[in-house]
Amino acid sequence: QVQLVESGGASVQASGSLRLSCTVSGTSLRGNTVYWHRQPPGRNQEWVATITGSGLIHYRDSVKDRFTASREDTQNMVFLQLNKVKPEDSGVYYCQMIFGTMEYWGHGTQVTVSA
Repeated sequence: QVQLVESGGASVQASGSLRLSCTVSGTSLRGNTVYWHRQPPGRNQEWVATITGSGLIHYRDSVKDRFTASREDTQNMVFLQLNKVKPEDSGVYYCQMIFGTMEYWGHGTQVTVSA
């Protein structure tokens, strides 16, 4: 059973930084793509970043140059470094993996950015 567990969420002031982690179990991370999403309060869930199995990374425009996704396959972990955070970055952050028609999500980690 594939399981994803996010961690690292916290309350932080604007312009601050924090690092989110996504720990994967039940499958090898190697060669697999992981997606980061977030659910801002009162808004629809939105995609944040993708890190492919080959290490290619894509970001939504609003987080480019501020967020950095990375992976450590030997630890089965994926990371999302949030820098220069803004109040609009607040929300529950989720990691996701997709295998065919199966989607796996973690329970999320809360990020709260105060002005």
